[in-house]
Amino acid sequence: MRSFFRGRDLSRVHSIAELAELARHRLPHFAWEYLSGGAEDELTLARNRASFSEVHLHSRTLVPCHPPVTQRRLLGRELAVPMLIGPTGYNGMLHRDADLHLARAATARGLPFCLSTVSNVSMEAIKAQVPDVNLWFQLYAMRDPEIQASLLSRAQQAGVDTLLLTSDAMVLGNREWDRRNFVRPRELSLGNKLDVLRHPRWLRQVMWPNGLPSMGNLEPFLPPAERNALGSMKFIGEQMDTLLDWSMLARLRDQWSGRLLLKGVLHPADAEKAMALGLDGLVVSNHGGRQLEGALGSLDALRLIAPVVRGKMALLLDSGIRRGSDIAKALALGADAVLLGRATLYGVAVAAEQGAGRALDLLHEEFVRTLNLMGCADIADLSPDWLADVHAHSIYRG
Repeated sequence: MRSFFRGRDLSRVHSIAELAELARHRLPHFAWEYLSGGAEDELTLARNRASFSEVHLHSRTLVPCHPPVTQRRLLGRELAVPMLIGPTGYNGMLHRDADLHLARAATARGLPFCLSTVSNVSMEAIKAQVPDVNLWFQLYAMRDPEIQASLLSRAQQAGVDTLLLTSDAMVLGNREWDRRNFVRPRELSLGNKLDVLRHPRWLRQVMWPNGLPSMGNLEPFLPPAERNALGSMKFIGEQMDTLLDWSMLARLRDQWSGRLLLKGVLHPADAEKAMALGLDGLVVSNHGGRQLEGALGSLDALRLIAPVVRGKMALLLDSGIRRGSDIAKALALGADAVLLGRATLYGVAVAAEQGAGRALDLLHEEFVRTLNLMGCADIADLSPDWLADVHAHSIYRG
């Protein structure tokens, strides 16, 4: 697989799967499993992809192949294509300043970038170095209300107008690969230490000269001696509010003057509750298959939730997007846009901003090609009528 890629000739990388294979070879084993792994038997991780493969597209012939209309207005901003880079944590494990590279790649293409609470680069540094970024912020609820208030205030000062509250990670999923790779918290097994030494490029790009980076957004809350990766991870483990509930979300709605989305929704009843609180949108997500094992695939959940909220609030989807056709299927089932996680992380692990940009460009090109081959001239026309269930010999009707 590696033979097609030499130096920085990313034009020879033709799919997200090829970027993933390159990332697998360039990362130490523990970092690759962190990036690619799911919970327990990884059934939900697999379901995220399988659910897309089970949806089939109708196509209409003799439709002129003009460039299709892919623009969409989302939460007050015009997007060239309905996708954005979603929030992911500890990206500095993949490449130095990975969050910055992701922000630059998204901004160069007119797409939003959502920064995680547990990013390695702070929101202030992102805004300072990528001034034009359409910066969203993902919040983990904190036990200490003063810390949460500080994060919200800093987000507003950094120009964030869209906040995502993640609700499905108050307790970490059973990620067995993590326990296999570490003999104790943050100490790699001997085999993994030896494997790291076999990846000198990664050592230069990530570990040199100061080791694994800390979490930039959390550094102001850490004692000086603990402003490192281990201190940051210990802090977030202690501060995550495991009692997060709907009343806390209602308070957050009152505290945050910008747009507020709830991320981690898989049930229509929860979508109805979010609407009742006046939220601006939802992210249908199972956390990339890393939390509840056996949960619905994200696309499966979208089919249940879309009829409840379509046209009433923004509806986004993440988990499992690997092809431009996946975006078309998600939009046809009612999503307004998709968030990308692993797809752009594979790219940033391979070649920093260029790699993340290649992932975005591949998905955009595939999306346009899919629409042309379907005979769909405008994404506004996408609906369940474009989808065929070949097993039931029927059309999905929401």
